[in-house]
Amino acid sequence: MTPVLRHAPATRTPATRTPATRTPATRTPGSSHSAEFRAAAAHLGRRRFLTGTAAAAALAFAVNLPGTGVASAAELDARKITEDPFTLGVASGDPGPDSVLLWTRLAPRPYEADGGLPANRVSVRWELAHDAAFGRIVKRGETDAHPEFAHSVRVEVPGLESGRVYYFRFRTGSWISAVGRTRTAPAANARTSALSFAAVSCQAYHDGYFTAYKHLAAEDLDVVFHLGDYLYEYAVNSAGGARAYQDRVLPAHFNRETVTLDDYRMRYGLYKSDPDLRAAHAAHPFVVTWDDHETENNYAGDVPENDVPPQEFLLRRASAYRAYWENQPLRAPQRPNGPDMRLYRRLRFGRLAQFDILDTRQYRDDQAYGDGWQLPGPQSEDPGRTMTGPVQERWLLDGWKKSTATWNVVPQQVTFARRRDLPTAGYKLSMDSWDGYPASRQRLLNGVEAAGLKNFMVLTGDVHTGYAYDLKKDWDNPESRTLGTEIVATSISSGKDGTDRPSNWATFMEANPHMKFYNGRRGYVTVTLGERQARADFKTVKVITTPGAPVTTAASFVTETGDPGLKPV
Repeated sequence: MTPVLRHAPATRTPATRTPATRTPATRTPGSSHSAEFRAAAAHLGRRRFLTGTAAAAALAFAVNLPGTGVASAAELDARKITEDPFTLGVASGDPGPDSVLLWTRLAPRPYEADGGLPANRVSVRWELAHDAAFGRIVKRGETDAHPEFAHSVRVEVPGLESGRVYYFRFRTGSWISAVGRTRTAPAANARTSALSFAAVSCQAYHDGYFTAYKHLAAEDLDVVFHLGDYLYEYAVNSAGGARAYQDRVLPAHFNRETVTLDDYRMRYGLYKSDPDLRAAHAAHPFVVTWDDHETENNYAGDVPENDVPPQEFLLRRASAYRAYWENQPLRAPQRPNGPDMRLYRRLRFGRLAQFDILDTRQYRDDQAYGDGWQLPGPQSEDPGRTMTGPVQERWLLDGWKKSTATWNVVPQQVTFARRRDLPTAGYKLSMDSWDGYPASRQRLLNGVEAAGLKNFMVLTGDVHTGYAYDLKKDWDNPESRTLGTEIVATSISSGKDGTDRPSNWATFMEANPHMKFYNGRRGYVTVTLGERQARADFKTVKVITTPGAPVTTAASFVTETGDPGLKPV
C-alpha cells in the first residue's frame, strides 16, 4: 500500500449552513454506531487531530482488520452456503496496461447487515480467461473474503497483455458467479488511435429505475467513469420510492437515513441488487470517485451539512468511506484509514490520454455564504479558498507539467465552468460548485496554460442535467481564448424522468454563452478520443419511473486536437 498523504486542514470561513430539503427519514433505535467506533471517537476531535498513532489506529478499526481478532477464526466451509452468495454481481476497475482489479462481495442475503454470512472468512477462487466460456484460462487463484470487510473480494491480477479483453468469474463452494468482462489499458508508449469511454453519475434508487445502465452495458467501451453519488443516504420506502414496486416489499430499515456502517453496507446491497447496474459493472471496467451523497449531502471536508458534534460526523464519514471501499472495484492504495481515504489518482491509456481523477469533497473549504445559490462576494472569492486541498492541487499541476498525453482529462464531481442563473447584474452562482471556489479554479486554469495543455477536458456529474461547455480564459468575454471543454453527464436516475428543456433552459443558455448544450433527461454520455478529435454523444431515456425506455442520442459534439471548443455534429 502506498503511503497516505496528509492534507493540511483548510481554513474555515464561518458560515451558517442552510440544509437542503431532505427526504423524510425515520430513525430507528438501532441506528447507532458500534461500541468500537464510539470508543475510538472518544479520543478524537476533528480529523486534523488524528496525529496520535493509537487514536488513528483505533478509528481505522485496526482491532478488527484481517489478521487479528475475528479474522483469525476458523474458515467457513463454503459447502455449507445454501443460497447464492454472488447476488451483488462482479466488477472490475482501474485498468492498468498489465493488470486488472477484480471485485465481488459475498452476500446471500444482501438486505441484511452481515450479508447472510457468519463472522468467518470464506475461501473464494477466481479465474481469468481469454474467452467467456473459460476454455482458455489465463490465470487462476484463491483468496479470502473477510467478514471485517463485509466479505468483499478484490484481486489484483498482474502480468497481463496490454490493451486486450479478458473474462473473469469467482467460485465458492458449489456456487459460480456471473461472468465479467474487462480490458487492460494500452501499453504506456502505445500509439492508440482511439479510446471510447462513458461518464455516469447520480443514481438515486428511490427516484426510478437504472434503465440507462441497461443500454450502457451494450455499448462498446474501454472504460466507464463514475463521477459520484453512486448511492444516496436518504430514506427508501417499502415500495422503492418512485419505482412503486408491486411485486416486493423492501425492509423497513431502508426507510431511514444512512448513518452507521451497517446502514451503508445494506444500502449498497440494495443498489447493487439492481440488475441493470450489475450488467454495466459486468460489461466494463469502472473508474469510480465519490461526491457527497455516498456520505452526506453537501458535506465539505470535515464539516457536515447539519450541526452535529465533530466526532459524530467523523464516525459517519469513516463508516461511509469503509463501505465505499468494500463495495467498489478499487485497488489497495485506496483502502481507507478511518475517516481518510486517498481517492484521487492518475491513469494513463498509452500516449493518447491521461486521466486525473479528483476528489472535490474530502479536502474542500466549507461552502461560502451558507451554501446554495448566492451572490458572489468576498467570502466566496477569497483567494485562499480551495476545492481540492493544497496537496491534491499540487499533485494535479505537477502531473500536467509531466504529461506527454494527447488528451488530458479530469474526471471530477461538480460543475467547473461558470454558471450564472441570470443574464443580468445581480446573478447568483452555486456555492457548492467551482463557482464557489473561483480562485481554486483559476489556479487550475493557470496550470493548464503553464503546462501547455492543448487538449484539456473536464468530466462532471452532480447536477442531474447534461451540459457541454467551452472553458474560457475570460468568462465575461465570449471571444476570449478557449482553454478546454467540459462534458457534464446527466444522472442515471436522480431527478426522476426530467425533461429535454428544463424551465430555466433559455435563461441559462443566454446567461452563459460558453454553454453549448443543456438537457434535463436521464442517461449518460459517451466520449471517443482520437488523434485528431474527440466526440461526445449525450445519450438519454425519456422515462425511468417505469422500466424499459429506449435510448436516444440527444446531441453530439466534437472538439478538435489543438483547437479547443465544442462544435455540434
